[in-house]
Parts: sequence; C-alpha cells; structure tokens
Amino acid sequence: MPELIAPTPRLHGSWTAAQEEWGADAHMDGAGLGSDDDVDSPEGFAAWTEKLRRYQDRSAAVDHGRVHATYWWIAEGDTYLGAIDLRHYLNGFLLDAGGHIGYSVRPSARRRGLATWALSEVLHEARIMGMDRVLLTCDPGNEGSVRTIERGGGVLEDVRETLIGPKRRYWITL
Repeated sequence: MPELIAPTPRLHGSWTAAQEEWGADAHMDGAGLGSDDDVDSPEGFAAWTEKLRRYQDRSAAVDHGRVHATYWWIAEGDTYLGAIDLRHYLNGFLLDAGGHIGYSVRPSARRRGLATWALSEVLHEARIMGMDRVLLTCDPGNEGSVRTIERGGGVLEDVRETLIGPKRRYWITL
C-alpha cells in the first residue's frame, strides 16, 4: 500500500534507481532537486533530504528563487515511487508556470493511479493549511497529468507560453 512520507536518507538506493529510470537530465517535478544538490553520496543525499524537510518551516530561510513548501515521497515499503510537493505560496514564476503542487511518478510505477491518489492527499493538506484554491500546471502534451489534474477537480484557466515553455494552467477550488 503506498503512503506519503517525509524525504528520508533511508531510501537513497531506491531514489537513485528511480532517477536512473528517468535519465540523468530529466526534471522530476515535485522532488525539489536543485542543480547544486549532491544526491550521489550518502552524506550529500542526507543533507538534501534534511533541506527539503526544513523548507516547510515558515520561519526558516529558503534558497533564492524557492518558496516554503512541504515535500512528500510516494513510497511503498522501502521503494521510492515518486514525489509530490505543496508550495505554501506562489512567487511570480510559480504563478506563471509552476503552480502550488508539483508531482512525478517514476516510469516503472506509472499507470497505477499513484499521482491521482497523492494529489488527493495533498489537496487535503492544502485545506488544512487554510488554502482556498491551488494552481497546478502541466505541459500541453502530458495527457497523464491532464487526467490527474482534472480528476482532482482542476478547471483549465489557460494555456500560455512561459519561461519554461507552454503550460496548461488549472485551478482547483478547495
């Protein structure tokens, strides 16, 4: 049975295997991985997971360009299946292109409904935080994300060109 867990160094091996499935240059939405993060060494990976956990503390500073966010990993036992994050507020970039919630599921775990399930869980967390609506975005050709967002109640606002390419922008009222 899958569960949402806080990022943990315990899953380093499984996380690395998932990253290899995506490929070295792939962006894993919702994972919070920055270009300066060392995820290869156990020490670097532990430091990165600690930073992700610290980002949810609104009194702590976050890296430039980032916002406070809560990160979860989708896991089944000791297997990392994907990630999802809830950004507590939007900066200009997130309002245009990134949204409040990002998620990704490793290729070998797709088509099991994990993204839809995880989104539902995180929408509940957003309600608890007092949010009244959240923005989600996806690439126009990403039919899996379109279905996930629409199943979660997403209403398409627009499709626009952004700094990172065209994006479908959906709002979910909570």
